[in-house]
Amino acid sequence: MAAKKKDSPGASAARRAGLEAVRQQQARAERRRSLLFWTAGLSVLVLIAGVVGFTIWRDKKNTPSLAAVQSFTYEGGAHTDQSVTYAQNPPVGGEHANAWLNCGVYDQPVPNESAVHSLEHGAVWVTYDPALAAADVATLRAAIPSTYMVLSPMSGLPAPVVASAWGKQLKLTGASDPRLEEFIKTYRQGPQTPEPGAACTGGIDAPGKVA
Repeated sequence: MAAKKKDSPGASAARRAGLEAVRQQQARAERRRSLLFWTAGLSVLVLIAGVVGFTIWRDKKNTPSLAAVQSFTYEGGAHTDQSVTYAQNPPVGGEHANAWLNCGVYDQPVPNESAVHSLEHGAVWVTYDPALAAADVATLRAAIPSTYMVLSPMSGLPAPVVASAWGKQLKLTGASDPRLEEFIKTYRQGPQTPEPGAACTGGIDAPGKVA
């Protein structure tokens, strides 16, 4: 058998150089792939952040302002069996009846003292001028949630529709005022509520309860 021919020192060096060149080429290709991967990932993150940021900006821009909400300070827990003369109309806090008004829709005025107790439990009370058109009253009924809400007519209001929560009040231009939804979202069971989560049923019904 013929002896295996050994490479010359020059050929070995050339082979090593070739292998090193291939290794470096592969390393460069791997770095390019990694760079492309991270660049693509970063681009996706930037795109997502842009979409989220735009959505937040758009939603904030389109959110009705509650800058006109009036704030009042009242301590909770003051019960009385007497009629109360309130500073606000409708009232938004202060002494109130021992029994709260069951939340719901009423087509007659409700006792202020009982309704204020419902506000103490986190309800929002929407009152409207009795002269409001029937279609507008229907709009209000459709707009309010089914829980922790009172809807009733009231004479002598300072606006066609008034939204009240404990310590908060907003005069609305009418049944379609877009601020009503935002007010309810912000103050129903809101942080200003003295007894959030307390019952809004099991109290008393006033005459004219519809639902």
